[in-house]
Amino acid sequence: MSKDALDDVLEFHWIIDMLQTVDVGIVVLDRQFRVKMWNGFMESHSGMLPSDVRDKTLFSLFPDINPEWFGQKAKPVFELKTRAFMLWEQRPYLFKFSNYRPITGTEEFMYQNIILSPLVSATGKVEHISMMIYDMTDIASGKKQLEALQVLQSEESERGGSPF
Repeated sequence: MSKDALDDVLEFHWIIDMLQTVDVGIVVLDRQFRVKMWNGFMESHSGMLPSDVRDKTLFSLFPDINPEWFGQKAKPVFELKTRAFMLWEQRPYLFKFSNYRPITGTEEFMYQNIILSPLVSATGKVEHISMMIYDMTDIASGKKQLEALQVLQSEESERGGSPF
């Protein structure tokens, strides 16, 4: 094997290692919404191994996900090669993962932001999309606590008192 070929193999190896260990969920889906890639974040939070989910549909693995709704979100990603976003403020989570900080965290489930991105093949077509799942639980919890304090402060000022 030439030095350039060996360097390419080594580079590919550390790229795959990075995708498996990054603290972001990464899932690759085909047009039938079958799972083609499932990284370590997803394995850790779902309890499902990549070998258990590969080639199964997202909807068979997570029956709570509405196929029609998800299909509408994914359609422009496949057809227009644009990104689509699912924000925790609009929908707290897509994957009902437990909050992995049950002692320090105040939320039962992981709040998530999700980005769907087209994966353009060498032919220029989009046959796969990636999903990146970001844990937004700390931000969501902080925002909810701030809003609760603002409500308390407003109620106290209406009564003429001070909440502090």
